[in-house]
Amino acid sequence: MKVRIGVGTGTTVMSGDELGRLLADLEDLGFDSLWWSDVLTVPGDDPVAAMAFAAGAVQRLKIGTTMVLPGRNPVRLAKQLATLDRLSGGRLLVTFVLGLRLAAELEAMGVQAAGRGPQVDEVLPLLRRLWTEDGVDHDGPTWTLRGVTVEPKPRQVPFDVWLGGSVPAALRRAGTLADGWLPALCTPEEAATGRRVIEEAAAAAGRRIDPEHYGVSIGYALDPVPPELLRRVAERRRPGAGAADVRDLVPSGMDQIRRLVERFVAVGFSKFVLRPLVAPASWRAELEQLAAGVLGVQT
Repeated sequence: MKVRIGVGTGTTVMSGDELGRLLADLEDLGFDSLWWSDVLTVPGDDPVAAMAFAAGAVQRLKIGTTMVLPGRNPVRLAKQLATLDRLSGGRLLVTFVLGLRLAAELEAMGVQAAGRGPQVDEVLPLLRRLWTEDGVDHDGPTWTLRGVTVEPKPRQVPFDVWLGGSVPAALRRAGTLADGWLPALCTPEEAATGRRVIEEAAAAAGRRIDPEHYGVSIGYALDPVPPELLRRVAERRRPGAGAADVRDLVPSGMDQIRRLVERFVAVGFSKFVLRPLVAPASWRAELEQLAAGVLGVQT
């Protein structure tokens, strides 16, 4: 099992020069990937636009996004992601999520909370067809297509798509539809339990998910986390989730970050996206600390 460490941009808004330096520093220090979150109503660069910039700026670093799938046109999205995968030489990583269950965010996405899961159930299989077939016909509850062909096709064959989420329906969906799982705001013990549910759902559907396709997105801080920020993070835990040690959700300081990563590795998770909850004063200094603290984690 090979451990790979990526970094998330969080709520950072960057100029082209700033993003170019960040990409170069990540590649120079040996990180696996740079990730963008897809949230419309908080600060942060748009993932599709930022990844297009990144695709041509570096040659080895992977580019990834936790992208909201509900509310998107599947044909346009299939074309955008396939183009990005071609432009990056097959370095695109995609994890689809339902999006934040907040009134402002749902209104901005143009979806109802209860309709998000069914949209994923319809659109993800449709995307796979658009990436591999020509002349696609589709009759679904949301979309109707006749003879649609998307070009280009992705460079990666197959083009793997992961899912996020940790409620029971999301776990079953990951097992039946996804190629991997990238949750957030869960403890190592919760992640291990979720993985078992996913593997059972996959087996029941006649599928198998690669054992190396399990990761976790971790919001962290190098300094003590302000109480108000901790409160907002806790509010985003899935409904019904039990109490958890805050250090298992938001590690603070390099020792806590490394120990939490090691605990996830111990239960079979090997891909990580580390997201600073407070925008770094110096990205280079932040990355150097992360590189020293976690890039050497082994199975």
